[in-house]
Amino acid sequence: MLSPDYILSKFKDPVPRYTSYPTAPHFKPELGGTLIERLHSSIKEQERISVYVHVPFCDRLCWFCGCHTKHTLKYDPVEAYVSTLTQEIKLVSRRIGFAPLLGQVHFGGGSPSMLSAEDLSRLRIAFEGAFVIDSDTEISVEIDPSDGLNDTLLGLQQLGMTRASIGVQDFDPEVQTAINRPQTFEQTKSVVDDLRSVGIHSLNIDALYGLPLQDEVKIAKTMELIVSLAPDRVALFGYAHVPWMKKHQQMIKDEDLPGQQARFDQAELAAKMLIAAGYQKIGIDHFALPTDTLAIAANQKNMRRNFQGYTTDNCEILLPFGASSIGRFQDGYVQNIVPTGQYQAAIEKGELPAAKGMSLSLDDKIRAHIIERLMCDFEIRFNDLSKRFECAQPYIDELKSVASAEEDGLCEADGIKFTIPNNARPYTRIVAARFDAYLNKSGARYSKAV
Repeated sequence: MLSPDYILSKFKDPVPRYTSYPTAPHFKPELGGTLIERLHSSIKEQERISVYVHVPFCDRLCWFCGCHTKHTLKYDPVEAYVSTLTQEIKLVSRRIGFAPLLGQVHFGGGSPSMLSAEDLSRLRIAFEGAFVIDSDTEISVEIDPSDGLNDTLLGLQQLGMTRASIGVQDFDPEVQTAINRPQTFEQTKSVVDDLRSVGIHSLNIDALYGLPLQDEVKIAKTMELIVSLAPDRVALFGYAHVPWMKKHQQMIKDEDLPGQQARFDQAELAAKMLIAAGYQKIGIDHFALPTDTLAIAANQKNMRRNFQGYTTDNCEILLPFGASSIGRFQDGYVQNIVPTGQYQAAIEKGELPAAKGMSLSLDDKIRAHIIERLMCDFEIRFNDLSKRFECAQPYIDELKSVASAEEDGLCEADGIKFTIPNNARPYTRIVAARFDAYLNKSGARYSKAV
């Protein structure tokens, strides 16, 4: 293992998580409307597309959260927002002109699990009127166990949910107090049991390291409890402390945060425990049972990376629904209006709510492919790059040049491929950043590299 002390002290600058390239801070306000029209017109009949639905509401505000969300104690604004979502779905459907096949649908937030059964049923009806949903459609929903399921469980069944993504973060009460997320193991297990009782057996659990007051003893206990729930996948993210972007993170005391070395040690300990429990490490921060589709995709080198992290979603088009939601197509990215009220006002006027966008040049597409394959496979084969892009040679030369200049063993190249060695994989984002042509062209600030 490369010395973490040395690497982390040498490469102190934060870097993107590379769930897209170029990253969202580089999207341009003037391009949203144009690009959403191009996105819709690029959809072909019989082509499977994916959908992301953003629900920007929580019944409590977790201080660690980096998502676009708002706290509400009343359900009325949530119900009104669902009405707007159904209007947006109809508006987009009219613009497309036919019913595309759905590959994957992901409900994120916020807390989609706070939606009532009635509203989840309304969304299912809206999607059935605009798209073709069949036995190959995967529908995943992010679930906060503290919402409780109650009648929502029936709604999730009516929605057609096939996969649940359950937020845990950490089970230690002291850590939970520091991030304003009280959530007992018993509460979480009850939700897991309820989901399995109605046939939802595909489960993902999200956990975090680098949280305030977290240490190796606490994270080890959390991993033990997570393993006892037997999820198919575990996403182990590093807490991104960005209080300049998310003001509620100012509630977290800087002195309570573990240092860079402690973060690294927590991540390594958690990974070892998950691997010992039979999980395969996927990319830089996911784990899956060998029989899970994500592990199979990783082994076959056709795993992808998008705004939800690592995924089996191979659809080229991602349609955005809801405030702040981001969409993707071959030639660019589109982001909806972020403020919920402004988003709803646009829909009420019959306007597409696209606000920002990024049109991709050929250079962007090649660099995006290089960065994604490094993040997913830890290598890029020169022959594959040449087959995909006719003008690949300058980029192959750049890959070889980066490898030849490497002093710390973070990457290497031979005549066949550029590789991030096993012992350097925790630092993959540092390597990927070397191919980011935008990194130093704006004042965007990112999270820690590990």
